[in-house]
Amino acid sequence: MTIAQMQAEILRVKKERDICILAHSYQAREIVEIADFVGDSYALSVYASRATNAAFLLCGVRFMAETVKILSPEKPVTLANAAAGCPMAEQMDTALIAAVKAQYPDYTVVAYINTTAQLKTVCDVCVTSSSAVEIVGKLENDKILFIPDCNLGDWVAKQLPHKQIKLLQGGCPIHAAVNLRELDAQKALHPNAAVLVHPECTPDVVAAADYVGSTSGIMQRATAGTEREYIIGTELSIAEHLQYMCPNKRFWALSKKLLCPNMKLTTLPDVLAALNGTGGEAIALDADTLTQARRCIDAMIALGG
Repeated sequence: MTIAQMQAEILRVKKERDICILAHSYQAREIVEIADFVGDSYALSVYASRATNAAFLLCGVRFMAETVKILSPEKPVTLANAAAGCPMAEQMDTALIAAVKAQYPDYTVVAYINTTAQLKTVCDVCVTSSSAVEIVGKLENDKILFIPDCNLGDWVAKQLPHKQIKLLQGGCPIHAAVNLRELDAQKALHPNAAVLVHPECTPDVVAAADYVGSTSGIMQRATAGTEREYIIGTELSIAEHLQYMCPNKRFWALSKKLLCPNMKLTTLPDVLAALNGTGGEAIALDADTLTQARRCIDAMIALGG
């Protein structure tokens, strides 16, 4: 079966069974093309909370599928590839955060959405890279415990100097691996290119960028920008997607290390197998987790929507 034939079959089956396919922006092009909605973590969350389909298929990583299940607990939610996890989401557990909360009882716990459903149960509000500054800025409490990404947290703290933000050591190993030397090398090769980076990158890389923002923010800035060249400091797939979207511009990856193996696990055959019930994993969360984790997600949508 060719890619085109497989895509056609996926489109037929999802329509027949009223299944909404949600794909994160880091997914491969052939998956993006058959998705009902493509976006970053925040956009996926909001879309899932409003969609009327009978079921959801998530092409991304586990915490995203859990978030969809939390927002639509009565509907079947399937993760297209059961092995697609997120190292950042798995870095911290409830015992660790409970211990830190005991040390800082007057702090509001802000969790990056890249956390497990279980960890969200002990947090006050979720944020994403696109909504973190806005949401933290709206919180009445100026004392914030921001988890797990210390690079994103550092960037938020610099935008909101009146907030007292405590960070823990954690984050995305892919974005954090990029260094200033690589950025300088790319700038030397492409001196006219605007540098757009994700705030999960290290503070020195972030400080050297022309624009810092979420995946969707980077894509919007690149498509609307007047520059003809861009250095993209996030997952490699974004530079590829942008090249399709803007064929008259050029896009360069900041580093070849910006490859997320978990995002690349999901393939088009995985999607078809999950639709047919022969693959993927049905997301199951107990009632307490669904209820407690939803509090901080609802708070995120209310403050950032």
